[in-house]
Amino acid sequence: MLKLLADENLDNTIVRGLLRRRPSLDIVRVQDVGLYGDDDPTVLAWAADDNRVLLTHDVATITKYAYDRLVAGLPMPGVIEITANAQIGRVIEDILLLVDCSLEGELDGQIYYLPF
Repeated sequence: MLKLLADENLDNTIVRGLLRRRPSLDIVRVQDVGLYGDDDPTVLAWAADDNRVLLTHDVATITKYAYDRLVAGLPMPGVIEITANAQIGRVIEDILLLVDCSLEGELDGQIYYLPF
């Protein structure tokens, strides 16, 4: 099963909805692991070290830093970028679809944009 990291800007309603639908989901928040306020490269490095796919609303800068990691030959287990105005229920369904249909490591080096 994919392990997820919720960026500090991710709507907590999404995190709560994911856990309500799937209590066994392995998801942690940046705030819970001591990364609150850290810059994007630091968050991506932590996600890579813990093999977690990053969930974020930050479509402005995360993409650049994720690709910078790939160009540098560094691991990047994946990013799921969610538009800020997306319907919460649809986003939860799309994330669970990715979790259910992806093998560990399958999102490596990938950036997905939600909703589908």
